[in-house]
Amino acid sequence: MGDLVINAAPNLQTAWKRGCEFLGTKYAILGGAMSWVSERNLVAAISNAGGFGVIACGAMTPDLLETEIKATQELTNKPFGVNLITMHPDLDKLIDVCLSLNVSHVVLAGGVPTKETILKIKEGGAKTVCFTPTFALGKKLIRTGADALVIEGMEAGGHIGPVSTSVLAQEILPNITDVPVFVAGGIGRGEAIATYLRMGASGCQLGTRFVCAHESIAHPDFKKAFMRANARDAVTTVQVDPMFPVIPVRALNNEGGKKFIETQHEVIAKYRAGEMDLETAQLAIEHFWAGALRRAVIDGDVEYGSVMAGQSVGMVKKEQSIEEIMEELVSQARESFENYGDQRDGS
Repeated sequence: MGDLVINAAPNLQTAWKRGCEFLGTKYAILGGAMSWVSERNLVAAISNAGGFGVIACGAMTPDLLETEIKATQELTNKPFGVNLITMHPDLDKLIDVCLSLNVSHVVLAGGVPTKETILKIKEGGAKTVCFTPTFALGKKLIRTGADALVIEGMEAGGHIGPVSTSVLAQEILPNITDVPVFVAGGIGRGEAIATYLRMGASGCQLGTRFVCAHESIAHPDFKKAFMRANARDAVTTVQVDPMFPVIPVRALNNEGGKKFIETQHEVIAKYRAGEMDLETAQLAIEHFWAGALRRAVIDGDVEYGSVMAGQSVGMVKKEQSIEEIMEELVSQARESFENYGDQRDGS
């Protein structure tokens, strides 16, 4: 038998080169779009530090989004993206705003985008990034024209799917190589970024890790809740009855979460007693959290507001600048590649 040939381990720069080129950034690290948190200050700071900031459009009107994009452009000349919810009633107008202001990347979330939507963005000169929770949907989105994918596991904060990041990565990364694929959900350290890059990812997306940055406008009490929390404190919303569906959301367990369970029981009891029809009861449950995220992030109501956080919250222990956070992540990822190379060399 001939001698076993072992290829030299790639370094960090080589490993995420495709992601960096796609994003136009120094580092292939995206900021997750978090409503009320991912606004001009945080987004610009992430981009200025070498990453890729993403504005969370959420329920913004086209005029509000235009103001936010222009304000972000005043703070950075680096690339950044805009996250749009596909179910937004003014989606086409929001896309027009992004294209008119030369936003380089549009991230489509909150549902499966149509071929027409993706084509409109591409024809307007921007790149389209789509979320996929499955291999099959990922392939379909690529056929539809998506320029890149994000796979996000259930460890993430906010609205989540049922499958963990590690399983999604194993299912999708070896099988989708047509476009860059970014991994998200539960990532808080550079070693994890390095691991997913070695598995074939083009980069990673982090949200929770950036919430307690100096540049984040989140209320001091919101940040304190993050810094006190452990991974097990970031739990998913509880659904009491399948007749009354609850969209899974991961947030820190608080009095609001307990009240939500009580409210579901109360509403369901009224429905069964004939005091409410089904639709009214379902809406009462669905609207429980209306405005709760803003109350937590902006007003600091961390007891009854919605403190959305991923399970990586346990790694957030102090307030730091975005530049410091980014340097830590990159240093950890780089060291992981160097150690991996040493191990392969037998040293």
